[in-house]
Amino acid sequence: MNTLIFRTVAPFLTPLMVLFSIFVLLRGHNEPGGGFIGGLIAASAFAIYGIAFGVQSVRRAIIFHPMSIAGCGLFISCLSGLLSAFFGVPFMTGLWIYPTFAGIEVPLATVISFDIGVYLVVVGSITSIALALEEKDHD
Repeated sequence: MNTLIFRTVAPFLTPLMVLFSIFVLLRGHNEPGGGFIGGLIAASAFAIYGIAFGVQSVRRAIIFHPMSIAGCGLFISCLSGLLSAFFGVPFMTGLWIYPTFAGIEVPLATVISFDIGVYLVVVGSITSIALALEEKDHD
C-alpha cells in the first residue's frame, strides 16, 4: 500500500486529520465527539503517516514516546476527577472557573480537562499499538 500517490497525499492528510481530531475533542462535551473519538482520529492520522513513511518518521514527528503521552493523559484525567474531592463534592463532578483573558471571561471546566486526558490516553495507546504492529510487519 506504499504507492507514490499514498506517499504524496499522506503529508497533507495527516495534519488535516489531527486538526479535525482537535475540533472533535473541543466540541465533544456539547455535541457528539469528545476525547475518545478525537483520539482515534489522531491515532489514525499517525498510523497513515507511519504506513507511508515508516515508524521512525512517526516517532520523530510526535517527539515523545506514545506511552508517555498516554501516561500524561491518564494523570490529567485522574487529576480532573480528584479535584472534586478537594471541594467536597462527589467524584467526577464538573467544576467551573471563569478567568478573564484580555478582558474576556472564559469559562473553563474540569470536563474539558478530563476530555483532554482521555484524548491523550487514546492517542498514546492506539499509536503505540499501531507502531508496534507496523514494526512487526517490517521485520
